[in-house]
Amino acid sequence: MGIYYSLTDWDGVTRKFNFIGLENYGKLLQNKQFYNSLVFTFQYTILLIFFTVVLGVMLALLLNRKIKGLAFFRAMYFIPAVLSMLTVGLIFKQLYYHVVPAIGQTLGIEALSQNPLSDSALAIWAILFVNLWQGLPIPTLLFLAGLQGIPTDLYEAAALDGASAWQRFRTITIPFLMPVLSVVLVLTLKSGLMVFDYIMSMTEGGPGTATQSVAYMIYLHGFTQNKYAYSIAEAIVIGIIIALISAVQIYFTNKKKAV
Repeated sequence: MGIYYSLTDWDGVTRKFNFIGLENYGKLLQNKQFYNSLVFTFQYTILLIFFTVVLGVMLALLLNRKIKGLAFFRAMYFIPAVLSMLTVGLIFKQLYYHVVPAIGQTLGIEALSQNPLSDSALAIWAILFVNLWQGLPIPTLLFLAGLQGIPTDLYEAAALDGASAWQRFRTITIPFLMPVLSVVLVLTLKSGLMVFDYIMSMTEGGPGTATQSVAYMIYLHGFTQNKYAYSIAEAIVIGIIIALISAVQIYFTNKKKAV
């Protein structure tokens, strides 16, 4: 049904619409805004995947240590994961607008003296920080479960053979975490490509269109500009792109497992 409506000029409000064939797809492929949104979304997704994997593994290694009182910090660390993304976005928006500039001016730090959401170069990093703050607990939990499933005698045997900490991490930890890494990559890929809540609550795609993700662009066209059929065409194209990326990711993951 969605594919059919993408071939019409339906505005999503009235009952009248005309069949226009592939006209929406033709407009889409000629729309510079569409490509700009794709570039931002891919940049954001790549950064999100990189920092999620690196920081997730580091935090999992830290939380896996036997330190007194660590159980309390484990529980506190996972609290952000249960909060609404829109709520978190609105809270950090206020922090970025009022608290961060005040701290920067008080400490005399010029880089912190302005709202990062108003800077087209800093906005993506400000949004990414919030996403990581709230989104890291789940990947960290998965990595932690993977670490706790590694037999300790493997580390002991490697240590007796003279393997350094880095060698033990590279030859034991990483291979055992590969199945978990595959799951984390899929979840993070989906989160990055479909980022919407943080954009909606913090920047609304601004400044200008600097942080306009494809999901937010589809929302704008479909629900604020009444270009419903056109937004469906956008969603279909994005769905195909995501399916292709996921297929490639799954192929290489399975290939690595087979090796």
